Amino acid sequence: MDLDFSEDEIQRFSRHILLREVGGTGQAKLKAARVLVIGAGGLGSPLMLYLAAAGIGTIGLIDDDLVDLSNLQRQVAHTTDRIGMPKVASAAQAARAINPAVKVEAYTARLSADNALDLIRQYDIVCDGTDNFATRFLVADACVLAKRTLVSAAVLRFEGQLSVFKPHAGGPCYRCLYAEPPPPGTVPTCSEAGVLGVVTGVMGTLQATEVLKEILGIGDTLSGRLLVWDALSATFRDIKLRPDPSCALCGPQAAITDLSAHRSTSNGPVCAG
Repeated sequence: MDLDFSEDEIQRFSRHILLREVGGTGQAKLKAARVLVIGAGGLGSPLMLYLAAAGIGTIGLIDDDLVDLSNLQRQVAHTTDRIGMPKVASAAQAARAINPAVKVEAYTARLSADNALDLIRQYDIVCDGTDNFATRFLVADACVLAKRTLVSAAVLRFEGQLSVFKPHAGGPCYRCLYAEPPPPGTVPTCSEAGVLGVVTGVMGTLQATEVLKEILGIGDTLSGRLLVWDALSATFRDIKLRPDPSCALCGPQAAITDLSAHRSTSNGPVCAG
């Protein structure tokens, strides 16, 4: 870790450094960290902006979509004058405007079984901000195979869910919660059912919080817990999760040992909300 901060960095991150749980050493951990954000939409936008503001040194971002007018109700990394621009380029521009020192590794591409493992292995923590089950299961499987911590959030209408999956540290994986994707068409996406824009902002910000906690090693992890927020009732529920001994991905008799099954799946665009 590089503890030699410039005067600009000391001033920029002074409120972090004042925290006993962070300090200079913690800020150096954030600077050294590499975080991959999958999806530059409703969740990825606030997530990436807060990671950049917090001083994460390197942020990877993958999305194959373009900024559209219908995105701007919730995808706060993008602006009206960037309509038609690749989302990764727009989000990278927004992140650098907050923190010029952040390194953004942008991939205007679709995450697939062919590139997922190679990409995920380059980062310390992976954040899933996508809105289709095919991609979510691809990300979950790749993170287990690569032994990477996954911070996963999801939103729909007025509700959000958040958890941290790290079976390499003894916790459950995503398939311990959802063994298989639901049948096509049974669960609507945000583009089909709608979403209150601020719900993506809250959940993306909570996602960023969990990333920082994992890097700093502070607080209580959401590994083994599912946090559910209902915006209309202003309530949070904390649901306990346990490793599934029969899990096909992380159980003792795991049958999923590679990503070959995902090669026959059409993931659709990598976008979130």
